[in-house]
Amino acid sequence: MSSTTPPPYAGLPAGEILSILHAEEQELDFPSFTLEDAWQVGTWLRHESIVRGHSVAVSVVLGGQRAFHAATPGSSALNDAWLARKFRVVEHFGQSTLAVRYTYEADGEDFAADSLLDPREYAAAGGAFPLRIGGTLAGAVGVSGLEMHEDHALVVEALRVHRVLS
Repeated sequence: MSSTTPPPYAGLPAGEILSILHAEEQELDFPSFTLEDAWQVGTWLRHESIVRGHSVAVSVVLGGQRAFHAATPGSSALNDAWLARKFRVVEHFGQSTLAVRYTYEADGEDFAADSLLDPREYAAAGGAFPLRIGGTLAGAVGVSGLEMHEDHALVVEALRVHRVLS
């Protein structure tokens, strides 16, 4: 049961999708982001996921520290494992996992086969988004349990809501 709106780039070529994803990352660069902000974003994600009937794990990492982590009914340890793999991609590339995936697709490549990174440790599936403070990578926000585009869209929605409310 998903009420997340479909991505604005459905059916577009990978290069155009990348432009949209990069614009999201620029838009959601914060002047500051504290442990309190991490808590607010994480609790919003958990609450909305429960209201929408999503079975997900949610995590916020800030400065290398897990600042928030929660799971909703129906999720499992597998969702946590996916989050860990996604967060490694954000840390390695400094971009959202969905942007990394489409970067490889735009080049006619497959992330798992062509990145030279262990696919048991790295996953370029949408749902982990970089937390930037003044352009500097400071952490990541992630959701795992929905279709990867929906995971990504839910994180972007949460960060947009937080930006407006803070």
